[in-house]
Amino acid sequence: MAEMPQLLKQRMEKQGYHFVGRHSAVKTCEYTAKGIRGETLCYKYSFYGIHSWQCIQATPAVGCDLACSFCWRLIPEEHGFKWNELNAVDKWDDPAQVVEGMINEQKRLVNGYKATAASDVGKKRAIEALSPRHVALSLTGEPLFYPKMSALLREFHKRGISTFLVHNGTLPEALEKLDTMPTQLYISLQAPDEETYIRVTRPKIPDAWQRFRKALKVLGGLKTRTVLRMTLVKNLNMLNPGGYAELIRLAKPNYVEVKGFSFVGGARDDARNLNFSSMPNHNEIKEFAKKLAELTEYLVTAEHAPSRVVLLSRDEESKNNRLIDFSRIGK
Repeated sequence: MAEMPQLLKQRMEKQGYHFVGRHSAVKTCEYTAKGIRGETLCYKYSFYGIHSWQCIQATPAVGCDLACSFCWRLIPEEHGFKWNELNAVDKWDDPAQVVEGMINEQKRLVNGYKATAASDVGKKRAIEALSPRHVALSLTGEPLFYPKMSALLREFHKRGISTFLVHNGTLPEALEKLDTMPTQLYISLQAPDEETYIRVTRPKIPDAWQRFRKALKVLGGLKTRTVLRMTLVKNLNMLNPGGYAELIRLAKPNYVEVKGFSFVGGARDDARNLNFSSMPNHNEIKEFAKKLAELTEYLVTAEHAPSRVVLLSRDEESKNNRLIDFSRIGK
């Protein structure tokens, strides 16, 4: 077992990560705090009806097999830590314990926002925040490293909590083994071609691009709502819309989220060679999304300017049924 170095864990805790058990973590999203205060809500609210103030941002596995240059994550090697993330856990926590730990830690964290909820809306949401209705398994690392993902999803669903699972595309066999699907399943679409992919994701495994393309094919055959999530960085991967269109056609997702890079967290490290000018503005994102829509015949459906993100839908059915039906969670 190659446990996380204690100093690395401490640095992550300084960045707001709260560890649950041996290998899981939660972190309060800025839109959770804003939602409780009655301010701007997350794009997941306007796109899918997710209540930002009742959303847990979490991961059951902190390690990752990619080192994406645009990621907000602190990448160990860039800070002098020698940590084998690909084999970091010798015993995985029980799914029910992970879920209960995440929920309890989230309640503890959001309880501190009560004092900032001055309006009637805020006071109501501060109470509702203590009863999470959604979890985004996308915080950091690669969630599908956790080998008990299906059981984890079932534990959330039986509590009436919807699940968004974000996968980096390097574990197609883990996707194929899922016998319980998340409410919405994502794959991050980091690049339009192999050369750009290697430059952007800096993989720790030799066949990452081939595995990624296989994962996209697997995604196209799964019976759940599916999404490709793009993080576009100027002068890095915001290019070759035709290449992206080919990958979108391969995966056939219900939705494509075309989102602008944010210069935050680990992305600010000197090793990444990024800066504020790497961030596309919302108009540039809209133009790129429009090109993708033209190439794929997807429909421009919605946008969220504060997050610099545009939603594309595969067809009218996906467009008209994008709001999550919480009454069906766990059924």
